[in-house]
Amino acid sequence: VRRSVRMSVIHSVKLLGIGILVAILSLEGLNWLYFRLRQRCSGRPLKEVLFFPTTVTCIEHLFQPHPRVSPCLCRLPHGLETPFTRLLRHLLSARFTLDLCIFAFSSQELCRAVLLLHRQGVVVRVLTDKDYMAIDGSQIGSLRKAGIAVRHETGDFHMHHKFAVADRRLLITGSLNWTATAVQGNKENVLVTEDAAFVRPFLREFEELWDANDPARLSFGPALRELKK
Repeated sequence: VRRSVRMSVIHSVKLLGIGILVAILSLEGLNWLYFRLRQRCSGRPLKEVLFFPTTVTCIEHLFQPHPRVSPCLCRLPHGLETPFTRLLRHLLSARFTLDLCIFAFSSQELCRAVLLLHRQGVVVRVLTDKDYMAIDGSQIGSLRKAGIAVRHETGDFHMHHKFAVADRRLLITGSLNWTATAVQGNKENVLVTEDAAFVRPFLREFEELWDANDPARLSFGPALRELKK
């Protein structure tokens, strides 16, 4: 009987813990939803500034379509809204297209978000730097293997932009490279806005760079042309 009572208490405590965790994550999600609805109802375009570095927290709930049935058992803090979780939320809000122009991309968490969008049917295009796409830890190879269209700068200088445009209406830009060092260590900034006056120039810049670095436009040296004959 005592064992039965003890097991019942343990089970109740587990259920209580799950309930508390779901409530915390639900409140975080509701706060985010309230923030976005308030922006839309005000008639003003979204404008938000995020500063880094950020506190490292659990982000598993952001990748789940529904609240987890069982709690995440990692030791990171749960239920905290940070600049990084807000960045991920903005990124994961894309429903149709994502144009990403990034100098250094080695963050596994941000790569996971981009791959998730790709699997959900979002059309993703990535433009990056030819040198930094090949450094240790770069996630560009993972994006290419998944079937995401990737082009790189072919000129003599670096492609040093750090911006993304989601659904041709939401701009994410700033000093932040998509690396763990930038997110967790460096002093960085990110501007997120739906103001068309800012979004349009970045869309034009992306399209110009995308067309300029089309592999079909590349010219080959004499030796390579001979090999292609």
